[in-house]
Order: sequence, then C-alpha cells, then structure tokens
Amino acid sequence: MDFFLRLSLKTLAKVGFKDFFTSSEQINKFISNILQVFIVVVSMYLAIKIGNKLIEKAVDKQRKSRFVLEPKKANTVAAILKSVLKYAVYFLGVTTILCIFFKNITLTFAGIGGVALGLGAQNLIKDVINGFFILFEDQYSVGDYITIEGKSGVVESIELRITRIRDFSGDLHIIPNGSITNVTNRSRGDMRFVVEVDIAYEEDAYRAMDVLREACNEFKKVNDDVVSGPDVSGVSALKDNGLTIKLVGRAKTMKQWSCENQLRALVKKVLDQAGIEIAYPVARVINYNTGKES
Repeated sequence: MDFFLRLSLKTLAKVGFKDFFTSSEQINKFISNILQVFIVVVSMYLAIKIGNKLIEKAVDKQRKSRFVLEPKKANTVAAILKSVLKYAVYFLGVTTILCIFFKNITLTFAGIGGVALGLGAQNLIKDVINGFFILFEDQYSVGDYITIEGKSGVVESIELRITRIRDFSGDLHIIPNGSITNVTNRSRGDMRFVVEVDIAYEEDAYRAMDVLREACNEFKKVNDDVVSGPDVSGVSALKDNGLTIKLVGRAKTMKQWSCENQLRALVKKVLDQAGIEIAYPVARVINYNTGKES
C-alpha cells in the first residue's frame, strides 16, 4: 500500500500538481457543458410540444368564436404558426449550444451568418417570403386539391419553407415555396362532372336521351353531393361503333369522381331496363370464297 502511495506521489510530482488540477477543471467544465446542452435540447423539445398544444387550443377557440375561421383556413394558420415556432426554437437552441462551447461566438457567428447569407441563404429567404404570400393571399389551404408544377394532390401542410401535397397514389411531394410560380386550385367552388354514354346506332337516340333524362332526375334526388344537374347535353360524338350522349352536372368539391361513378352505374341499370343496347366494338369477318359476312 505504501509503495503505491509513494508511486502516486512521485507521478503527481513529475506531472505537476498544477497540470493535474487544470485537467480536472477541464473535465468538470466539459461535463458541465454536456449537462447544459442536454438541458437546452430537452427545453427545445418541451417548448415545441407545449407551443404546438397552445397553438391548437388557440385555433380551436378561434373556430368557436364569432370570428369563425373556415376549417381549412384554421388548419393552415395552425400549420404556419407551428412552423414558425419550430424554426425559432431550432435557431435559438443551436445558438445557445454554440455559445456554451464557444464563449466568444458573437462576432464569429455574425461572420458565419453573413457568409451563409451570401452563399446559400437566398433560396431559404425566398422560400419563407413566398410562404407568407401563399398564406396571406389565400392561394390554397390545408385539405385543398391543387396542382403545383405538374404535381397534383391534396395539401397536407403548409410550412414557412415548404408545401407538402399527397397524390392519390399515396406519394408525398415536398415542394419549396420559392419554386411555386403557378398554382391550380381545384377546391374553390363547385366541380364539374361528365359522363359519356355510347349508344348503338341501331337504337333510337331520342328515346335513349329521354331515358337518360329520367335517370338524371332520379340521381339528383337521391345524391346530396350534387349541386346542379346532371342534365343531358345531347349527342356529342359519332363514333365507329355508336353515338355518344353526354351528361353534365356540378358537384361539391372533391365529390365529382364519386358522382361520376354512381351515375355510370345508374345509367347502365336504366338502359338495361329499357332494353337499349350500349355500343361496343364489333369484329366482322368476311369470307372471300363465299362473300358472306359473319
């Protein structure tokens, strides 16, 4: 035991008591910095969680007040506020962590920020500014069916920098707001739906249109998604195997496809009941030996 004690004292004497205590202070400082970073990260997480809850409560309260927000508009405002909160917390958190490890970071950070703005932040600023214009001009809202830069889908979220839309295949498209120049919003107002019915040439076109008018009148009575029509527009085309009768109506937003599908099923039913033949491709074979057609 005495041997190990003497060896330790000799080692400390060689290293130096001053260096030993300096190393201990550095270790303690490092541990303290790690604890502070942990506290900052936890605080960031809690700030975002609590902030999102407060935003949701505020938006819900606004919905119930006399200044009622439309559900889509309320969801859009909530998404934007959450995005602002997230970026603000991230910025403050990263700055605080850098200040923990580098005490004199103010001038350095300012210099780095200037270089970043000069090199790549222009696109970020463009995305954020365009995001604000999208919100305040009410170009589209969460839940709208839109087309942006050739991508069509339902808006899932609008953030300061990006817009997320999901198409009917399930693919999620993430589009920077700064690149959005043309937007087609298909959710504002009523939507047009069209059903085309091909009738064989052997059938009476006027009788077929009368049967289809009765079907349209029946359809609008039982379908709450129909806004106006559907009506028989008339014979719209003469094809190789028959003539085409067009039915046109207007439906509630995002209900046009459902109306088309249901109307087609009803058309098939009433034509079968009336004994009217739907046109279909016919193959005719001529025997050149006999000259007969089969």
